[in-house]
Amino acid sequence: MLEHMSRRSRSLLSLSLTSLALALSVLAFCTSYWCEGTHKVVKPLCLSPVKMKKCASSNSPASTESPTPPSKNESPSSSAANRTVSPKKWEELSRIRQKQLANAVHYIWETGEDKYMLRYFHTGFWQSCEKHNDGEKCRSFIELTPGETQGVLWLSVVSEFMYIGLLAMGFLLMWVEVLCACAHKEMYALKVNAFAAICTVLSGLMGMVAHMMYTTVFQMTVSVGPKDWRPQTWDYGWSFALAWISFSCCMAAAVFTLNSYTKTVIEMKHRQRLRLEEARASHAPSYDEVVPGAASTQSVV
Repeated sequence: MLEHMSRRSRSLLSLSLTSLALALSVLAFCTSYWCEGTHKVVKPLCLSPVKMKKCASSNSPASTESPTPPSKNESPSSSAANRTVSPKKWEELSRIRQKQLANAVHYIWETGEDKYMLRYFHTGFWQSCEKHNDGEKCRSFIELTPGETQGVLWLSVVSEFMYIGLLAMGFLLMWVEVLCACAHKEMYALKVNAFAAICTVLSGLMGMVAHMMYTTVFQMTVSVGPKDWRPQTWDYGWSFALAWISFSCCMAAAVFTLNSYTKTVIEMKHRQRLRLEEARASHAPSYDEVVPGAASTQSVV
């Protein structure tokens, strides 16, 4: 009974680790926080305190002086430009003029590193998102990768799918093993345990390959990717950490499953040997039965 309980507890431990690895792998694969960092981009107009001051000075009446709208008393033939421009249209033209002056101030007053800012971004298998003032703007990471590395990225995506698929198959087989153990069908549970161990080991290998290939693709994209995307600084994010924690749980589940299989086989062989020895001891013939007349010969001697 104690042996049976220890074997079932090992199976439940492997099942718990596999379910945790499966949940973490799916979460990491669907999120876009594998790598995080900052992009170096040109500052938007009139955001910094210095620039707001310069824009305010440039938009003052002395610097943004524009023609006044036509008055009511002005004759229609006084100006050819005022014949077709309404006051509403005139305000729009003045606004456009102010924006143009703001652009001019942007490049006159801020030069070199002063006109750049750092913008946060995060990237995953599917998307690369940047933080803007009005929210996040995302682009497909597959389109950002260089042409020679897109094949490696697709291989990593396929490997990630195989990792999750094999992990899910191992999870189902472990459930079947637990049900067979509860039904006292040891041989069926042992066979299912062997298949679950194989699926879990293969899953861990595929996950390791997928994570390493994605890391290589991201580093290549940082080096030779689009200039408007290349990060100034970057590091691995929490999705990357979840992926490797999932891999660790998967390999731990594989070790426990193989250990459970090995111990179960050894225990079954040990029990069979004990039963065979007991059977031989209970049915073994006596020496007198094997060698008739041995007792009389010994008495004569």
